[in-house]
Amino acid sequence: MELRILRYFLMVAKEQSFTKAAEQLHITQPTLSRQLAAFEEELGIVLFERKGKNITLTEEGILLKRRALEILNLEERTLEELKGTEKVIEGTVTVGCGEFAAVEILAQICRSFKEKYPLVQISIHTATADTIYEMMNKGLVDVALFMEPVDTEGLDSIRIQDSDHWGVGMRPDDPLAEKEFIEKKDLLGKPLILPERMGVQSELANWFGKEFSRLSIAFTSNLGTNAGVMAAHGLGYPVSIEGAAKYWKEDILVQRRLFPEITASTVIAWRRNIPYSQAVNRFIEEINAFEALNGM
Repeated sequence: MELRILRYFLMVAKEQSFTKAAEQLHITQPTLSRQLAAFEEELGIVLFERKGKNITLTEEGILLKRRALEILNLEERTLEELKGTEKVIEGTVTVGCGEFAAVEILAQICRSFKEKYPLVQISIHTATADTIYEMMNKGLVDVALFMEPVDTEGLDSIRIQDSDHWGVGMRPDDPLAEKEFIEKKDLLGKPLILPERMGVQSELANWFGKEFSRLSIAFTSNLGTNAGVMAAHGLGYPVSIEGAAKYWKEDILVQRRLFPEITASTVIAWRRNIPYSQAVNRFIEEINAFEALNGM
C-alpha cells in the first residue's frame, strides 16, 4: 500500500470526481482511474460506487478514508520530528484532553514551554478519554489528560489530586440556582444529563447509592459543551465535573456543586519507553519540572 495511492484515493473521495481529482493531482484521468482500479483489485474490495458522474464511497471506502487520514497524518508528524536538531527545537506536540479544570494547569505548562521553545506548535485535541486513549496508542497523541478512573498501565503519569469538583448545571432562573449546593434529593425526578463514559457514571452511581436506579436520565453526553446547550434550552440538568463551567455566561447557565462533595482527579500521561521527538521530550521535561515545582 503506497502513500501516493492513498493520496490519490483521498483526493477522489474529497472531489467525488475522478476528473476533478486528476486535475488537482496534475495527472490524467485515465491514469488515476487505472491506478485506483488496480488498488481496489489489490485490496480485493470495492472503494467507490460509481453512478454516472457521481462518485461516493462504499462502507469499505469510508473505513479506508479514516485510516488513510491517520496514516498520512502520522507520516507528516514523523517527518517533522526527524527535522529537529539539538540547536533548534521545532515540530509539533499533540495533547489530548477533555473539558477539565486541569486544563488550567496544562495552560501554565504550555506558557512556560512556549517561552523556551517558541518554534514548537502545540496541537490540542479535545475528545473523550476513550478516543484520546485510542489515538495515543496509535501514536497520534503524545501527551494526554485523563479524568480518573483510567488505566495507566504502560503509561508514565502524574496525578493531579482532587483537581475538579462535580456539580449540576442549570439556567439562572431555575429554582435550584438559589441553592448553594445540590443534594441527591434535589435531583430525583429531574431530567438529568449524565456523562456518556461508563466508568465516570460508576463514580456518580457510588455517590447516588441506591437512588441511582431512580434517576430520570434524559440525555448522555460525551463532552460538556453540548450538554450545556441542552440545559440552556431547559431540557435537562447536566451532572458533570466543573471543567469549563467557569467560562459560562451566568445569564445563560450556572453551576452548583454537589453535596456531599465529590471530587475528581486528573492524570497527565504519556506512553512509557517510546522514542519521542525532541519537542515532545522537552514538553515531558516541562511537565516533570512543573510537578517538582508545585508538588502535584
